[in-house]
Amino acid sequence: MNQPANLTATDFVADAVRADRAAGRYGGRVQTRFPPEPNGYLHIGHAKAIVADFGIARQFDGVCQLRFDDTNPDTEDEEYVESIIEDIAWLGFEPDAVVYASDYFPDLYRWAEDLVKAGLAYVDQQDAATVSLQRGGYGRPGVESPYRDRPPAESLDLFRRMRAGEFEDESMTLRAKIDMQSENMQLRDPVMYRIRRSRHHRTGDDWVIYPTYDWAHGQSDALEGVTHSMCTLEFVSHRPLYDWYLAHLDLPGEAPQQLEFARLELTHTVTSKRRLRQLVTDGLVDGWDDPRLPTLAALRRRGYPAAAIRDFCAHIGLNKTNARHSLEELEAFVRAELNRTAPRRMAVLRPVKLVIDNWPADRVEWFEVVNNPEDPAAGLRRVPFSGQLWIERDDFAEAPPPKFFRLSPGREVRLRGAYLVTATGVDKDAAGRVTTIHAVHDPATRGGDAPDGRKVKSTMHWVSADHAVQATVALYDRLFLAETPGARTGEPLDDLNPDSLELLTDCWLEPALGQAPPGQVVQFERLGYFAADPRRPLWFHRTVGLRDEWAAINRRQQPESAGGRPAAGQSKGRPQAAENSGRPPAAENN
Repeated sequence: MNQPANLTATDFVADAVRADRAAGRYGGRVQTRFPPEPNGYLHIGHAKAIVADFGIARQFDGVCQLRFDDTNPDTEDEEYVESIIEDIAWLGFEPDAVVYASDYFPDLYRWAEDLVKAGLAYVDQQDAATVSLQRGGYGRPGVESPYRDRPPAESLDLFRRMRAGEFEDESMTLRAKIDMQSENMQLRDPVMYRIRRSRHHRTGDDWVIYPTYDWAHGQSDALEGVTHSMCTLEFVSHRPLYDWYLAHLDLPGEAPQQLEFARLELTHTVTSKRRLRQLVTDGLVDGWDDPRLPTLAALRRRGYPAAAIRDFCAHIGLNKTNARHSLEELEAFVRAELNRTAPRRMAVLRPVKLVIDNWPADRVEWFEVVNNPEDPAAGLRRVPFSGQLWIERDDFAEAPPPKFFRLSPGREVRLRGAYLVTATGVDKDAAGRVTTIHAVHDPATRGGDAPDGRKVKSTMHWVSADHAVQATVALYDRLFLAETPGARTGEPLDDLNPDSLELLTDCWLEPALGQAPPGQVVQFERLGYFAADPRRPLWFHRTVGLRDEWAAINRRQQPESAGGRPAAGQSKGRPQAAENSGRPPAAENN
């Protein structure tokens, strides 16, 4: 089983596995599984489960399988199967096998018949609404079905006729006969099978009855030889049912055990598949891989490195308390990974023309620029420089405010790796908007340093107008305005951010970006990290900005010493990305 190198499990789950091995349980074997239902795309919450399932298996030299829990044909599709396989491979994991709950439909049916024969399951002819009402609620007693005590032979006959397709959809169910007065609602005679004439993406029309998740899940674990069945905390109440089913069946081996851990939730987003599907089907986002979504396909398209997601999941670990993690916390891992790996390039997103009036006509010079100061092996690239350049409009102020150190009339600045230039004047359109900035360069400052040692307070990026390639750049804000969408009204869509996407169509990039391979992530110097769209040439998505917002949040949360720093022993908690290419324009006003 091929796994990435950065997985270590040191948590209560690992402790439980370690104790089982010490006791000789399962003969020392460790087998896990990742069991998604193929009814949507995987999201960041699933990434935590993937890292946990594969990480535990790897730590204890075990195996981990991918099992599709495909028991609901109405919502499942081969598209989701393929996307899940792709996402897991992208994260860096290779399952020991790919299996399906539908592979076990004959076994599950046979075991269901065994429970019916033993008087532990019965066919109920009530509709779903009645069954739901009779189950009662917390503090309210359940009401037994009038069919609960029908003879096993009668239930067996009806169940076989259900299988044969004699009855209408939803007209009957098979229910386990457990305890209608249990404080645990999962044990109040749960439904095991329902009639549903829906074509299954793998079994076609072979079945007209389908098992419920709870009936299929633990039994699939047992058939596969799973030892430790990990799931999220909402399944704690399901564990007694998981164990009850297994205790009443003739299993091929020792019963697996269920272990629960906290799910991963992030601020400013939702991970409910139902909500994500609503965003997609209502056209509020551009498909399952819209870069504003938390799906793994969306994060990949936006440029999030798989290693950063793995590191983040390993960092938060497994615990038993649900918590919503800051999106900035995840972004800190993304930023740190990209700072190490992403090549640097120059791009101008909101351009204004800079004309160097004393530049010789038709002259072009080429400068060698470092590709990544964090990676000497990345080498150098050649960047053209001419007398007409694009610079950021925010890098010029005709009447500069206090502490503005970038370009303004009479002020000298450094053009990254090229020359020192001084603004001399501007051209404006009829509305008074600056269209062209005029400047002169000092020929003695080639490379950006003055031979007389004079200093300038700002270094700006630029792109040669004669060589630049035009591109579209998508800038993203949080998809939801509230940290916890829906907390105020109960409806997450009430907190949808109408300004979560800004498209800039008049961006100018250095020529090397004209051949950026699909999916490549680069740092636009001083602006942030951007990913080349996998399908649209010269279309870039902002992955994350250069500012480490989580570091600032974390500092505000730390107790401070008299010197204004975190008190001794207090961790800053997040990786810090050392950005050597300069701060964003907005950060240079101080």
